[in-house]
Amino acid sequence: MADNPPERAAAHQIGEAAELTGLSLRTIRHYEEVGLVSPSTRSAGGFRLYSDAEVDRLRLVKQMKPLGFTLEEMRELLDTRDRLADADSDGADELRDRLAMFAEVAEERCAQLRAQLTEVETLATRLRNEATAPSRTTAAGKPRR
Repeated sequence: MADNPPERAAAHQIGEAAELTGLSLRTIRHYEEVGLVSPSTRSAGGFRLYSDAEVDRLRLVKQMKPLGFTLEEMRELLDTRDRLADADSDGADELRDRLAMFAEVAEERCAQLRAQLTEVETLATRLRNEATAPSRTTAAGKPRR
């Protein structure tokens, strides 16, 4: 019985990574330029190839963006996660504490976004109600527009 070859990690070209993450090619290239993600390898033709782990990293960066994380904060969070994955038990507690701090910041920013969403939903409802309300007249007797 022949041995099965070892499974290879998926290698996604940049276009496929863009489809999988919902990011543009330009955004992925920018994240590479600023050091947030690097393709694991390149094809024989020189195309960037991203592993599943790198695609997941791109998704994480995409999730941090609307929370207002700066590029430096993103780098720090990603570095903390990378180091935690490779840490021995001695340094892991400090890294988990750091990650917990990022989780608290993310939760606070989510709460701020929820509050903003409530405000804009109120505006949207108000505008919809005004748009569908019967025509009214102003105090001067002229129709409102």
